[in-house]
Amino acid sequence: MKIAFQTLACPLWDWDTIVSEAHRLGYDGIEIRGIEGEMYLPKARPFLPQNIERTKVQLKELGLEICCLDTGCSFHDNEQFDKAITEGQETILLAEKLGVPYIRVFGDKIPDQAKQADTIRQVARGLEQLGQYAEGKGVTVLLETHGDFNNQEIVSEVFRLTQSAAIGLLWDFEHPFMHGEQPEVTYKNLSSWIRHTHVKDAIREGGEKRLTLIGDGEVPVPQIVRLLKEGGYTGWLSLEYEKKWVPTLDEPETSLPAYIQYIKKVLAE
Repeated sequence: MKIAFQTLACPLWDWDTIVSEAHRLGYDGIEIRGIEGEMYLPKARPFLPQNIERTKVQLKELGLEICCLDTGCSFHDNEQFDKAITEGQETILLAEKLGVPYIRVFGDKIPDQAKQADTIRQVARGLEQLGQYAEGKGVTVLLETHGDFNNQEIVSEVFRLTQSAAIGLLWDFEHPFMHGEQPEVTYKNLSSWIRHTHVKDAIREGGEKRLTLIGDGEVPVPQIVRLLKEGGYTGWLSLEYEKKWVPTLDEPETSLPAYIQYIKKVLAE
């Protein structure tokens, strides 16, 4: 398995710092969710037409890969559906230019439980539409276990309603577990769709969830990695440490060395 971190962990770093630190710390790659304050990745400075070839050369020289481009696309909101499709399509084209295998999208919310089936169908429609667009481009569109789409039952139903070969699942370790689903259940029912992972940890305090450094929370990361190993997964273990959204979290100078040291020990077990 290969090791990456998502750029939410280092929101104040510029691009050159991100790649130089990834190389120095021994990471295999980077997952992009915002660069230098720009969250719409086709507009991010390193990926602009005048810069993209230099960026590709820089990554190659440092022995780094971009494992995934993370969009903000959510398909639960009918009013934002077309906007999400447009962002997804533009990000697919960027991924194709960069040689990045995955983009990430969300189902996100089920606003009305009485209309859950309708929301699931709409999310499946968005995923399928982007999947069809991605076919032949070397890019797979990944639905993340996130928000209300955080358990195997709902996620399985989404995939049952799709057909494209260019779609898959991003297993965020924390979301299903912290909402009461055991990793064995998640893996058993979703393993055929898993293409990528987010490694994240958290703890419950007074009924609320608090994000932590990997290994300091309740998420059984070693157990999940063993499940993946035994199932033949050879993809990425990508740290999602959401300092961009939770500024009180540790600085990247702490979180990024801590993660790679921790996950290498887990992989060696």
